[in-house]
Amino acid sequence: MDTILKSAKLTTVLEAVGLFIVCYIAIKILRKAIDKILDKSKHLDPSLKTFFASAVNVLLWAIAVMIVASALGINITSLVAILSVAGVALSLALQGLLANVFSGITLLASRPIAVGNFVEIGGQSGTVRSIGLFYTCLATPDNKIIYVPNGDITGSKIINYSTEPVRRVDLNVGTSYDCPTETVRSAILEAVANTDKVLNDPAPFVALAAYNASNIEYTVRVWCNTEDYWDVHFALNENIRASFDRHAVEMSYEHLNVHIMKD
Repeated sequence: MDTILKSAKLTTVLEAVGLFIVCYIAIKILRKAIDKILDKSKHLDPSLKTFFASAVNVLLWAIAVMIVASALGINITSLVAILSVAGVALSLALQGLLANVFSGITLLASRPIAVGNFVEIGGQSGTVRSIGLFYTCLATPDNKIIYVPNGDITGSKIINYSTEPVRRVDLNVGTSYDCPTETVRSAILEAVANTDKVLNDPAPFVALAAYNASNIEYTVRVWCNTEDYWDVHFALNENIRASFDRHAVEMSYEHLNVHIMKD
């Protein structure tokens, strides 16, 4: 009787070993197929490909363990229940971390930002250095490195200044009420013509925008390539002032005129 029991146990162990070998081979084949599919995808970020590959690997091995455990006569229902409870407890403990992970997956899949883009996120501006599963790295114009949790990015407004090839530079200038409108417009257009990297199409726009308490406000709009935005912005400001000096256009600011009346 003992010999029969030992033989049955040995048979069960051999079957489990055989199943493990089959599962091992199947996992290798499936991993290669999944890796090929991920490598052919041009829309997935490399970090996201690595994450998906690791997640699939863990899932396949979990299934393999359950199959082998069932072959050994282990009650996998209890095992699944224990793993479920442990999973829930772990997810609650790592709630913030998991939120950043899923936010990172969302960023890498939907791609509202990409490495090299100049963006504004929650009032913070910078160039995207890297996008990970937990944090996104920004380099600010004054060369500070900021690591922003991915959960904060997906939960806030994202302004991407680099997605479009051209941008519009908007300036507002105030002049005295004594300056004729045509003189001011001619002076501004001359400044635009003297500014490098300004595009002719769309054409520059100059218009009287408002009659303020102390000045007349003019709106200036020009277009340039996105990478030239700040060069055009600063150069145009300087050229407008120089052009106003040549055309005797008085730049005005907020002030108060006091008239003293005598009897």
